[in-house]
Amino acid sequence: MADRNDVVFVDGVRTPFGRAGEKGQYWNTRADDLVVKAMIGLLERNPQVPKDRIDDVAIAATTQQGDQGLTLGRTAALLAGLPKSVPGFAIDRMCAGAMTSVTTLGSGIAFGAYDLVIAGGVEHMGRHPMGFGADPNPRFLSEKMVAEDALNMGMTAERIHDRFPALTKERSDRFAMRSQQKLAAAYEAGKIQPDLVPVAIRSESGWGLATQDEGMRPQTTMEGLATLKTPFRPHGRVTAGNSSPLTDGATASLLASTDAVKELGLTPKMRMVSFAFAGVEPEIMGLGPVPSTEKALRKAGLRIDDIGLFELNEAFAIQVLSFLDHFGIADDDPRVNLWGGAIAIGHPLAASGVRLMIQLARQFEEHPEVRYGITAMCVGLGQGGTVIWENPNYDKRAARKG
Repeated sequence: MADRNDVVFVDGVRTPFGRAGEKGQYWNTRADDLVVKAMIGLLERNPQVPKDRIDDVAIAATTQQGDQGLTLGRTAALLAGLPKSVPGFAIDRMCAGAMTSVTTLGSGIAFGAYDLVIAGGVEHMGRHPMGFGADPNPRFLSEKMVAEDALNMGMTAERIHDRFPALTKERSDRFAMRSQQKLAAAYEAGKIQPDLVPVAIRSESGWGLATQDEGMRPQTTMEGLATLKTPFRPHGRVTAGNSSPLTDGATASLLASTDAVKELGLTPKMRMVSFAFAGVEPEIMGLGPVPSTEKALRKAGLRIDDIGLFELNEAFAIQVLSFLDHFGIADDDPRVNLWGGAIAIGHPLAASGVRLMIQLARQFEEHPEVRYGITAMCVGLGQGGTVIWENPNYDKRAARKG
């Protein structure tokens, strides 16, 4: 493509993720305050970026109402101290909200309309359960466009188990247990903490500080997972243990053109190579990342074997396993979710896409032998999203040694 500008992922931060609901750390925290906190943290980490040079702000949320409504990109920009001259907007692609914020604003950079942008997402699932207050068109059911349970994500996960008998509950449970273990090891090694922005929180016992993800269960065992209820159907295979928990949290990222990177002396963490979104039957929405990844690879002129690191959103263990089986990747392949995933960290729907990017960017720094990485996720209502990234630290000699 002629005259396309490179899109650079400069930096990304997030709040610690909290358990949704009255017992969660963010029960008394506003949704917009969460994303504002992430944005302030991002700007403080990049003081060489003049605030008035931000060309646009896109903030995603799935349930856009109350303190999660009112054109979040604009309101959050004002609350985060950006000048009134900086515009903003809100995005909704359910679980792929923040990912779509990045690809939409990234496209603006590629086109030449933007030089510096902030893209992120927030979900306060305690205050705003998914689909709350929505009024689906009755034609969906009367004309049998979708099954009645297509909006129940747990049921869509059970259907993938039905379709692929080789994807057993035992495999899902083992994948989930490993996710918990990998996140605990990553925390122990100090991999996660550098990109977390602490959040002041208030509870009955007074004020405190959220400094780490609240949903971690490092003591998870296969025996314990085997005893959990299957809430979506009797004798099912999807449980609270092999699914991502309901979560509150926010993410924010800074994207730039290569011209802005040079002018301001920024350090690129990743370069966007291609992206794609794809649709599948809503009843099996978890399969969405398969066609979106095939499409993104085709656009980039790459094969799955060219990908050295994968950050796949663990909405459900079965969903990631279906992706891995399709592409012939082992359940425990060391390239996949090195530091654990959403089963352990949490999945605040519209915020998660940038969380994947933050982790991939950190891993790129540690792996100069890897040239390309993928962030991918399934999306409610039958979609998938994939972004392919290039590692600026790639070193051919390291790759040959590897």
